[in-house]
Amino acid sequence: MNLRFRRAEPADAAALADFAARTFAETFGPDNRAADMEAHLAAAYGVAQQARELADPESITLVFEGDSGLAAFAQVRRHAPPSSGTVEATVELQRFYVDSPWHGRGLAQRLMTSVKESANELGGGKLWLTVWERNARAIAFYGKCGFYDVGATDFFVGTDRQTDRVMVVELGQIALHSFQ
Repeated sequence: MNLRFRRAEPADAAALADFAARTFAETFGPDNRAADMEAHLAAAYGVAQQARELADPESITLVFEGDSGLAAFAQVRRHAPPSSGTVEATVELQRFYVDSPWHGRGLAQRLMTSVKESANELGGGKLWLTVWERNARAIAFYGKCGFYDVGATDFFVGTDRQTDRVMVVELGQIALHSFQ
């Protein structure tokens, strides 16, 4: 399959909102109450919210798309970590989603390389993220990418308070790549 890599544009807001909501629900829906999941999806993945994020000059959204639509996307933004994270990083990996048919095919690693390049572009010496403490697959992937655990923070799915791990990676100098 032919994959194209690019930065997202304002016209992508609806597709990104749909993709993010679908992949989040597929990944976390079975472990959460339906009402909490519906509330979270409505609050976090609306088209208007995605349009605002795409228009934010402090944010970069990256996409991989195939012949049948989005395969993966990530959003990086200038944003301070939660107070429980003992790190001086100001660039956050806000979203990182790979569609399940692409798991294990190297796409996530390619996307992470571009994420780190974008974090450098935003002036980050370190990149931070939060990940659900029960998402062992993601934690292992981020560890493989050089992230290390620095603390915990609350994350709400609807009314359900959950614990996310705060992870950080030092960026240093990242060689620029093009995945076209």
